Amino acid sequence: MPLITITLRRPKTVDFKNAVFDSVHGALVESGVPVDDLFQRAIELDAVNFRYDPRYPDAKQDRDENFVLIEVLWSVGRSVKVKKKLLESLMLRLSDQNIHPENVMVVFKETTWENWSFAGGRLIHT
Repeated sequence: MPLITITLRRPKTVDFKNAVFDSVHGALVESGVPVDDLFQRAIELDAVNFRYDPRYPDAKQDRDENFVLIEVLWSVGRSVKVKKKLLESLMLRLSDQNIHPENVMVVFKETTWENWSFAGGRLIHT
């Protein structure tokens, strides 16, 4: 179960946020995540609370006010090959929504299965 956190500089339209949400979910589903495994949140911050370098470490153009930080928290075990495929799909999907890939940063964070309780305090895998 990926838990997606998208951090954006305020203000963003509903359409902009939906474009990011839908692009991320589509890329996840394409990589093997079940279509109904949907847990996403957007955090919008004022410029004073969301700072980033315009080019670090190798952006080909300056990041601007539409910079998108996507954090993917999911269970351990996905290969670099799977992550690269997901990133490729995600960047294509975002480009189709007029969101420039150089304005997007993705961070994968992994945790073990025993750290997930989806509902009712039940651990899925013990």
